[in-house]
Amino acid sequence: MKKILFFILIFLSINLNAQYISNIDILPDEKWWGGATKQGSYMPYITSPLIDLRNDNFDNQASPFLVSNKGRYIWSDAPFVYQFKDNKIHITSSEEQVKVTIAGNTLRETYLAACKAHFNPSGEVPPHILFNKPQYNTWIELMYDQSQAGVLDYAKNIIANGMPSGILMIDDNWQKYYGNFEFKKETFPEPKALMSELHAMGFKVMLWICPFVSPDSREFRYLKSKGYLIKKKGSDEPAIIHWWNGYSACYDLSNPEAYNYLLLTLKNLTEEYKVDGFKFDAGDAKMYREEDIDVYDGKSYGAYQSELWAKMGLEFPYNEYRACWKMGGQALVQRLHDKTYSWGDIQLLIPDILAAGLLGHAYSCPDMIGGGEYSSFLNVDSDSFDQQLIVRSCQIHAMMPMMQFSVAPWRILDKKHLDICVKFAKHHEALGDYILSYAKIASETGEPIIRYMEYSFPDEGFEDCRDQFMLGDKYLVAPVLTKDNTRKVKLPKGQWRDDEGKTYKGGKEYSFKDIPLERLPWFEKIK
Repeated sequence: MKKILFFILIFLSINLNAQYISNIDILPDEKWWGGATKQGSYMPYITSPLIDLRNDNFDNQASPFLVSNKGRYIWSDAPFVYQFKDNKIHITSSEEQVKVTIAGNTLRETYLAACKAHFNPSGEVPPHILFNKPQYNTWIELMYDQSQAGVLDYAKNIIANGMPSGILMIDDNWQKYYGNFEFKKETFPEPKALMSELHAMGFKVMLWICPFVSPDSREFRYLKSKGYLIKKKGSDEPAIIHWWNGYSACYDLSNPEAYNYLLLTLKNLTEEYKVDGFKFDAGDAKMYREEDIDVYDGKSYGAYQSELWAKMGLEFPYNEYRACWKMGGQALVQRLHDKTYSWGDIQLLIPDILAAGLLGHAYSCPDMIGGGEYSSFLNVDSDSFDQQLIVRSCQIHAMMPMMQFSVAPWRILDKKHLDICVKFAKHHEALGDYILSYAKIASETGEPIIRYMEYSFPDEGFEDCRDQFMLGDKYLVAPVLTKDNTRKVKLPKGQWRDDEGKTYKGGKEYSFKDIPLERLPWFEKIK
C-alpha cells in the first residue's frame, strides 16, 4: 500500500510540474511578429530575450499569439514562455503543447485566419468620440494634485487655445484613497457640478481607477471580511502587493462576488456623478505571481488576473487600458505604455502600436503626446526645451486611431509650435470619419486600423519596415522621427501622391531632407 501511495505521489508531482516544450524551426525568409506590444521594436524577431507571458505583460498588451508572413501562426489558450534563438522558436508551456497552425500565404491572410479562429471580433466599436476627437489626460499637469479647480482650468484652456473638445480623463488622486471611489471633498467640493460643466463644454469624462485597496481603510476591512481580496500565499490574510504607488491589497477578480461588487460600485459611480467611463490602470501580470499569492479559484494567477480586469471594461463603453492579456477583437481602448520625452522613445511609437494591432487591438492610442513621464515637464524653460519633439510627437498621433494630450501645449510651447499642434489636432478631427470607418471594419473582420507595410504590401520587401505605416487602405504615413528633419520613405509599387501634391513612382526609396516642422509626410496611391 505504501508503495502504491508513493508512486501516486510521484505521478502527481510530475504532472503538476509538467513542462511542454516546443522547438519550432523558422523557415527560409520567414519573419515572425506578436506576443507582446512592447516588443514591437524587436519585430520581426531575429533573436529575443526569454519572454515569459505567464508573469509579465511588459507594461502593455500581451497575447499567446505569434504570426508569420509565410502562412504559419502559433496560438495557445494559455500563457507560455518563448524565445527566438538559433533560427528556432523555443516555447515552454506549463499547460499544453504549443503547436504551429498553417493558414494562408501572407501576413494578412494568416493573421485574419488566426483572428477568426481564436479572437474573433465582437462587432462592437468604442464610442465615436474616442476616434474623431482628441483625448486629454490631466496627469502631467496635475499629477497627484488633482482638483476640481485644476481640472476645470485645464478644460477651459483647451477650448481657449482653439483645440477641439473631446475626452477628458481625470487621473489618479481624485479619490480619497485606493479602493475608495468617492471624490475628495477638500479638492472636489462639487463633483456633480464639475461633471455638468465639463459635459456642457463638449467633453466626455473618464476617471482613473485601479484594483488596489489601501490597507487599514474602511474598504479594506470590509473586503477582507467578505473574502474579496487576494491572499498571501498559504495564509488567510490579504496579500500586500508592491506597486508603483506603494503597498496595497488587491481585489481578487477570480471571486465572482468580488468581481460583481466592484462592478456594481463602478456603475453606481457613473450613475451618481454622470461619469462616462474609466481609465483602468494597473492589472499587470507580474503583480499576481503564483508563488506569492492565493486566489479564490485556485488558478487565476499572473496573466489570468489581467484578463479578468480587462473583461470588466466591456461593461463601460468609455474605457482605456494599458495592461491587458488577450481580449483581441473586443471593444477595449488600448494605450501604449508611458514613453519618455526623447527622440529614442518617439521612435518606439510606430513599432509598438503596429504590434498591438497584430494582437487584435485595433482601437489603440500611442501614449500621451510627448510622453507620459511627468518629470520631463517640470520647471520647463521654453528657451532650452525641445519644442520640436512635442510637434513631431503630435504629428504621429494625428494619423493614428486616437491621439491623447496630457502636458499642456500652451504651457510649454511658444505660439509657433502651439499653432502647429492645434493644426494637427484639427487634422485628426478631420480624419475622424475615415478612421471610424476602419474601426467599424475592425469590429467585423479584426483588421488593424494601423497596419504594417508588410501586411498591406506582401512580397515587396517591407518585412523589416517599422518606421512607416498604413492608416487603413488609403494613407501611407511616414512621420519625421529625428531631430535633423530628414527621413527615407519606401513606396510600394504603383504611382503615389504626397501631402503636397507631388507624384512619385513606387517600388523605390526616396530621401527627404529639411522637412518643415509644419509638415507630416503622407502618401496615397493614385488609382
